[in-house]
Amino acid sequence: MKAKLGGKVALVTGGSRGIGAAIAKRLAAEGAAVALTYLNSPKKAAEVVHSIELSGGKAFATKADAADVDACRAAVAKTIATFGKIDILVNNAGIAPRAPIEEFTMKDFERLIAINIRGVFVATQEATRHMRKGGRIIHIGSCNSSYIPYPGGSVYALTKGAVAAFTKGLARDLGPRGITVNNVQPGPVDTDLNPANGKFADATRQHVALGRYADAEEVASFVAYLASPEASFITGASLLVDGGYSA
Repeated sequence: MKAKLGGKVALVTGGSRGIGAAIAKRLAAEGAAVALTYLNSPKKAAEVVHSIELSGGKAFATKADAADVDACRAAVAKTIATFGKIDILVNNAGIAPRAPIEEFTMKDFERLIAINIRGVFVATQEATRHMRKGGRIIHIGSCNSSYIPYPGGSVYALTKGAVAAFTKGLARDLGPRGITVNNVQPGPVDTDLNPANGKFADATRQHVALGRYADAEEVASFVAYLASPEASFITGASLLVDGGYSA
């Protein structure tokens, strides 16, 4: 079977571990050449690249703090310099500090905004300068943009709600160019930062209709679908992959 993403080039921000690593590997498995960014996990980033290359794919990793405007732009530029173009941007990098609103520090607030909102904007702006018809922009948002059954998540929800709104506006801006923009909203996913056996896991599972955490690969498979030609008429959508968490 022909690879669905053969000849395509993808950039995945925050692609060294968790959901981002699963997305990078899945896009490569579908035939895309993949660039991924990391900040504090060079070894894990190298492992993702090695895994892709072992399977016959093309990949490289570059250090880039999503809060750093110049670093975001440089990651896009390096992707194009290495692979010649960019067809798919997955804005996966994000953080999720939580605290009661009266205790939320300005330092945490500013970094949350810088990574979860400004970083998404900068990477998207830079990538769309180079994308052609058939391009794909895929944000990794959160089901918490519209449903938070626990305290302390209001500022995180603010950022992910902004991403959902940005998705709609971008779909209008980029639709005439044949570029789609969508927002994948995962629920609880088993990762290093949010393990299915963590101290909050039992309480979290009570909110999931399916009664379990997702595997990162389950999110990655949906991202790969949205990146494919099969999803060419889907744009401006915020799509849940949450096991019924917000049902």
